[in-house]
Amino acid sequence: MAEQNQKYSQFRGQPRLPKFAIPKRYDLKLKPDLTACKFTGAVQISVDVVSDTKFLVLNAAELSVNSKSVNFASANKVLEAVEMELFEEDEIVVLEFKESLPIGVGVLSMEFEGTLNDRMKGFYRSTYEHNGEKKNMAVTQFEPADARRCFPCWDEPACKATFKITLEVPSDLLALSNMPITEEKQNGNLKTVYYQESPIMSTYLVAVVVGLFDYVEDNTPDGINVKVYCQVGKASQGKFALEVAVKTLGLYKEYFAVPYSLPKLDMIAIPDFAAGAMENYGLVTYRETALLYDEKHSAAANKQRVATVVAHELAHQWFGNLVTMEWWTHLWLNEGFATWVSYLAADSLFPDWKIWTQFLDECTEGLRLDGLAESHPIEVDINHASEIDEIFDAISYRKGASVIRMLQSYLGPESFQRGLASYVKKYACSNAKTEDLWSALQEESGEPVNKLMNSWTKQVGYPVVSVKLKNQSLEFDQSRFLFTGSHGDGQWVVPITLCCGSYDARKSFLLESKSKTLDVKDLLGASGSLGHPWIKVNVEQTGFYRVKYDEDLSAGLRNAIERKYLSTCDRNGILDDYYSLSMSCEQSMTSLLALMSAYREEPEYTVLSNLISVSSKVAKIVADSSPELVGDVKLFFINLFQNSAERLGWDPKPGESHLDSMLRGELLTALASFGHEATLVEANKRFRIFLEDRNATVLPPDLRRAVYVAVMQGVNKSNKSGYESLLRIYRETDLSQEKTRILGSLGTCRDPEIIQEFLDFLLSSEVRSQDVVFGLSVSSESRETAWNWLKAKWDHLTKTYGAGFLITRFISAIVSPFSSYEKAGEVEEFFSSRMKPYIARTLKQSIERVHINAAWVKSIRNDKDLPHAVKELAYRKY
Repeated sequence: MAEQNQKYSQFRGQPRLPKFAIPKRYDLKLKPDLTACKFTGAVQISVDVVSDTKFLVLNAAELSVNSKSVNFASANKVLEAVEMELFEEDEIVVLEFKESLPIGVGVLSMEFEGTLNDRMKGFYRSTYEHNGEKKNMAVTQFEPADARRCFPCWDEPACKATFKITLEVPSDLLALSNMPITEEKQNGNLKTVYYQESPIMSTYLVAVVVGLFDYVEDNTPDGINVKVYCQVGKASQGKFALEVAVKTLGLYKEYFAVPYSLPKLDMIAIPDFAAGAMENYGLVTYRETALLYDEKHSAAANKQRVATVVAHELAHQWFGNLVTMEWWTHLWLNEGFATWVSYLAADSLFPDWKIWTQFLDECTEGLRLDGLAESHPIEVDINHASEIDEIFDAISYRKGASVIRMLQSYLGPESFQRGLASYVKKYACSNAKTEDLWSALQEESGEPVNKLMNSWTKQVGYPVVSVKLKNQSLEFDQSRFLFTGSHGDGQWVVPITLCCGSYDARKSFLLESKSKTLDVKDLLGASGSLGHPWIKVNVEQTGFYRVKYDEDLSAGLRNAIERKYLSTCDRNGILDDYYSLSMSCEQSMTSLLALMSAYREEPEYTVLSNLISVSSKVAKIVADSSPELVGDVKLFFINLFQNSAERLGWDPKPGESHLDSMLRGELLTALASFGHEATLVEANKRFRIFLEDRNATVLPPDLRRAVYVAVMQGVNKSNKSGYESLLRIYRETDLSQEKTRILGSLGTCRDPEIIQEFLDFLLSSEVRSQDVVFGLSVSSESRETAWNWLKAKWDHLTKTYGAGFLITRFISAIVSPFSSYEKAGEVEEFFSSRMKPYIARTLKQSIERVHINAAWVKSIRNDKDLPHAVKELAYRKY
């Protein structure tokens, strides 16, 4: 055996498969057994042998291949395999033949079997109830590298082939795949279902779903059949997504100047699903919360999520499926692009959502992760399949989307769209790298796209641009922004835009060096006789960088915010930059609170939403640094939000905007968690009425989270009734959105004993393992409880989740909120003997966050003006 392993060592430990043979077509038969949770299969792969070899090496994992079934047939002979070895840790199978394989196309055949696992990857099982009976369905989830858990294949995005799929399943079940069904043959209580052969595609996009479903359907004007499938009895909840999908297909056909390339599109809600959704070609799978919308029980935020997720997945049908990244290094191209374009689609379908003002959330999340020393560049070298999961993060999606938006705004939308359409046309049905997109855009626009963008995709981080005004000149200086407060290395080609005193007086240029001085005499003149005109850099926040202003410019902007001179995106951007510079200890907490008080008449949803999340983080960090100031800080925040809350009231007004519906819930949640008495009383009153009668109108979906959080503020071990009532509602509802809403609220309880009980409940059979992550952000009072729980359950969690991105959420949610160096040490100590490659990056990032919080606590303690400022703000009468 030992010498055997030596024998194949040239194929082991490699990031990619050898290139001596290329798959062209798969003829795949699968037969799942939903009772025994096993499956058998057979595959015939047409393989083009391009160079001399006695070996074929392909991916396989957790499969047993029948060695007697393996052969290779070419024009005039059939070769049997003399040796077959599966290497589990490399996830490959090596086949050795007696003689060299004939050059050209031959057919590799083999039979195999595997398990329908419960880890939500590969070919797995999900459970559902039908007529009160528990049943299994079989589902695939292959991205990034799990097709190999279902059938032996060349499981790399560049190995595109066509797929002819056949399924043998129980006759009473529905069986779906990427393509339409060509025929079905009944055979007693089994049926064989044959599907059309697919166009050329990557293995990670192959999909199969077998189970019981209802559906709603519609056709696009050019005859593409679109269906939304969901659990029996929930069909009407698929109508909204259906409507969005039909319109979006038309929109993208125009935007990409290429029609949708398959004859049908199915979208299906899966009860157990690890990600949000997956863009399998022609059969898109979703979590229920991202596809189903229930008029009576879904909140406005749920509606928006369904629309943007559907638009995101459908964008992939072109950008990802038709044109596919060459390797996982370019994952960001897929995800960043689909994230950006989903906003374009949502904005076109729902203009009143002002979705581009909300795009800033994507940008902010990207900036937040990329401000860590332990971040990674947009383009990451991937050396092993187990490293891919961790890059499905805010860098690939959110920073990716933000730099695409920055580029689009620099090139102009028309030129950007033309370049994009020519890229899609050129690489359709094949693979592309990041550079290929840059070349297409460069050719179209004549701008130095490659040079501009490499500084954003190849290096980690982003700049903070410091701006000073000296005698009618602006001095700009860039350095890498880090939350640790140290200035890192790196230099970017930064598209700078600025306005002076009005949105008509604007300038833009590329900052390519470390610093630059700009004469703004003409701009200052244009803005009239203002003593201190305001100057705003990074207009509308389209650039992926932060701005730090000198004292005078800061004062000018505070004044401009109070006087409502600035746009929504600019008000929001200033707040986020200021907050981050406070966290990195470059600006004091006192000056951050002074800036926040300029927003007391803020009308816009996005800005208030950001203000709410900043204030809740500030309240937590102040509680850690100066507990004696917490009461006054909370009072200041209550005063800050009360006007808006009173303007909106508790009850939805007929015909009010989507944004007001979302805002009401967020404001009331904030007031409840800051302990605002009147809000807590009203919430509890409404909750009691709702408990008596679930159809009572006092608790519309948009208010539920706020009310549930308010109820949990009053729960402790001697008064558990609110907690028990919420669990009862959780058990009664079959709506996933309501379940996750409740899980997210229960953790806000301030009594660690209740939280201990709740965390154990999360791991019970009543909570699907995909949903546990919604309950992990617990109140500050219970951080220690959650950490002890994580340590105690760690072995159980790694068994349940295996390698995959859900396990990383436990670490980031439970570790990141701490704010002491001792705790960071304790965490490092615990994980030192439990290190796995798939958690390494998340763990380092979480520990770095604890260090950042600890330094922030220290700087707040040294802020001598803070106690006085907080008093004044808390009791100032507006």
